[in-house]
Amino acid sequence: MRRFKLSISCFFLLLMACEREVELPALEIDYAFQPFNIGDTWTYAVEETIYFGENDSEDASYYLQDRMRTLYVNDAKEQVFVVARYRSDDLNNWVFQSEFTLLIRERSLIRNLNNQPEVALIFPIIDGKTWDGNSYRNAPVDEYMLEILSPSEVDGQVKIWQEDSDDEITFRDIRYDIFQKGVGLVEKYSEVLTYCSRNDCLGEQLIDSGSKIHMELVSYEQ
Repeated sequence: MRRFKLSISCFFLLLMACEREVELPALEIDYAFQPFNIGDTWTYAVEETIYFGENDSEDASYYLQDRMRTLYVNDAKEQVFVVARYRSDDLNNWVFQSEFTLLIRERSLIRNLNNQPEVALIFPIIDGKTWDGNSYRNAPVDEYMLEILSPSEVDGQVKIWQEDSDDEITFRDIRYDIFQKGVGLVEKYSEVLTYCSRNDCLGEQLIDSGSKIHMELVSYEQ
């Protein structure tokens, strides 16, 4: 009888373990995908193309540097981290560009750039999870989707698909961020184009206007 009770107990323990294994996210609840240390500095190489019309575009290569400058407590008793952004053409001479803020609210990373709050990342990290990136601003719903690129507990990476659309006739809109555990944002890509839609060029993917910007991390200093 004692052995029977033990078997029943083992069965329920195994059942609970299986349920936990199914319900646990691929990565634990961890805000390390965006470090919050005053003084941390991220430097990015940027390739940018601005399209003004057919056969009319302008390319630029430069660097952006984000420095976690300070923090303050807002009226909602939330810690708001202030990031200063600088620009350089040679990694030596830096010119101040702007400031933006980061904060955690309701397990969401909110990035407020140019007074446009964006839900950049959401916790816990679950592959395929979706949310409205515009939920904290007066704008149409913009569905983001999380894709786990690497589940490593040390340097795992996640890709946030903000948009992935291309009808190959009138427009192309490809935007994503990649975050790495222990580092933060390591890559940002945005390609938003409109194609010529006149009868003589419809479907030929001739770029009428838009931009393409690619940021890649070159260094992270703590």
